Amino acid sequence: MYSMTGYGKGVCRMDDVELTVEIKSVNNRFFDLAVKSPRIFLGYEEHIRSAVHARVSRGHIDVFVSYTDKREREKNYAVDLSVARAYIGAAAELKAAFPAVKDDTSLSFYLRLPDVVRTEEVVSADETMLRALDGALDAALSAHADMRLAEGDRLKADLLARMNAIEALTKKIAARAPLVAEEYRKKLIERMTEFLGGKVDETRILTEAAIFADKCSIDEELTRLFSHIRAFREICMLEQVGRKLDFLVQEFNRECNTICSKASDGGITADALSMKNEIEKVREQIQNLE
Repeated sequence: MYSMTGYGKGVCRMDDVELTVEIKSVNNRFFDLAVKSPRIFLGYEEHIRSAVHARVSRGHIDVFVSYTDKREREKNYAVDLSVARAYIGAAAELKAAFPAVKDDTSLSFYLRLPDVVRTEEVVSADETMLRALDGALDAALSAHADMRLAEGDRLKADLLARMNAIEALTKKIAARAPLVAEEYRKKLIERMTEFLGGKVDETRILTEAAIFADKCSIDEELTRLFSHIRAFREICMLEQVGRKLDFLVQEFNRECNTICSKASDGGITADALSMKNEIEKVREQIQNLE
């Protein structure tokens, strides 16, 4: 069982290249990936996406890539002619406005002005860079998975403990349910005896009690709840459980709501409301699971 929340960092050093990948993830219903990397890796974002998606099925994931390259790299100088023209045009305007001022500009003067000449590294993601990227990415994903698994284990322990509480409440309701109809029959006899002066129609009482018992019967709901509890525990043994448990919790809520509406008994209603509280806590925790 994996949590969707986690962090992992991987560093790979290779031939004077040090590349770092950091991965951070939080809850999301779908797989949502954002890659923040130097321009050198823009063409490899799909490669990064595929590697992450192979290890993470859903959640919002941020991937940060940075590197230091201490290898000697060929440099290239690019002239921005539009900037140079703007400078020369401005100089011409000044010359026209102030003809008495001596003009001592030269080509080298303009080369020293800001943004006229840009130093560009001839960069390309060579084999060394890509191998370093793969190594750092794999290390970051492994660390990320370890953290998510540890958090998932904590969530599993909490979920199973709450499921034990739900099972205890279900058993308590199941033990109480058969007594409800019998108590109703006794109260009915008492009331009819009180109002009719001891003349009680047993057939009528049995009919009324049978109708009441059928109306407030929650046997089917209890059977399904016990089945859901078994299924919940089995799913918790899997790796990717979020969507399955989310659907199952909806079924828990449906059965619990039906019990609340059908059971004409204060004790059962109170226990069912306590169960709804536990189910809601389970639902909140499931939102963190992959």
